[in-house]
Amino acid sequence: MSIGREIHLTENPDGQWTARDEEVGISAQGASRAAALDALDDVVGAVTGDGGHEPTEEELRDLGVDPETARTQGEKLPDALR
Repeated sequence: MSIGREIHLTENPDGQWTARDEEVGISAQGASRAAALDALDDVVGAVTGDGGHEPTEEELRDLGVDPETARTQGEKLPDALR
């Protein structure tokens, strides 16, 4: 991320907070200002390619997914989703 990035925080009528990254043009919400900023960091990272990681086998198992099934699942997707 660049230095001097502009982020706007807005408290919504329902008590939720919205954080908007003006440079990337993305918003995220959270129950608090900190939660909204954390969510915004995650979304901006995912969109710009700076966030996320391939899940480990342990993370997959914790979610109830068989790692071998997850590795071969892409072979069963329609062409448009590959």
